[in-house]
Amino acid sequence: MDSGSDSEPLDIEALGEDLKLLEGIRTTRAIRRLKPDPVPKELIRKVCEAGTFAPSGGNRQPWKFIAVTDPERRVWVADRYRKVFRSYIAPALEAAKAPDYPARKRRNALAALHLADHLHEAPVHLFVAGWKRRGTEQSQALFPAIQNILLACRAVGLGASLTTLHTSFRDELDPWLGLPPEIPTCALLPIGWPIGRYGTPPRESVDEKLYWDRYEGEDPA
Repeated sequence: MDSGSDSEPLDIEALGEDLKLLEGIRTTRAIRRLKPDPVPKELIRKVCEAGTFAPSGGNRQPWKFIAVTDPERRVWVADRYRKVFRSYIAPALEAAKAPDYPARKRRNALAALHLADHLHEAPVHLFVAGWKRRGTEQSQALFPAIQNILLACRAVGLGASLTTLHTSFRDELDPWLGLPPEIPTCALLPIGWPIGRYGTPPRESVDEKLYWDRYEGEDPA
């Protein structure tokens, strides 16, 4: 299933239940080109429920999910996101003009640019927030939940990606979302029906990353 515009109603309960775990892990890549078609709230609930099964220290489960679906509110987010993004992406776009610039990096930059330009069209802006503990953000507990949501989106046929660029205007955003200072946002996941397909992203071999007993690689440059 890769579209929410089919005439037949979706079987939310069954959707995604047959995807094999390791296949899902290997084929969950960032999907930044999304259709504007609406996504059923029940499906967003399902992927967020997957997030709640992530581990957290002491099983504190500090996460909160805010799904922004109202068109005017999505425009509000997108306007601010684009302003920050254009400054952020400018060096990469300039570098991409070079003929020897890696094609994969150029595609990634253009996909990110597409997302920024069309963010207001993404039917769901899912913000992930979490309680502070002893005055410190618990991002270590939120990112496993975020990964679970991304995997669940892959399973049910939704496109999604992870960005944290919104934190540049978080002082304005979080109160707008109704969040108190004790529950700051950590991530923004634009979600929708994908334009394109999931597939295996390019990755270096695990043999270049795995060491036994001690690290013996080179120091980072």
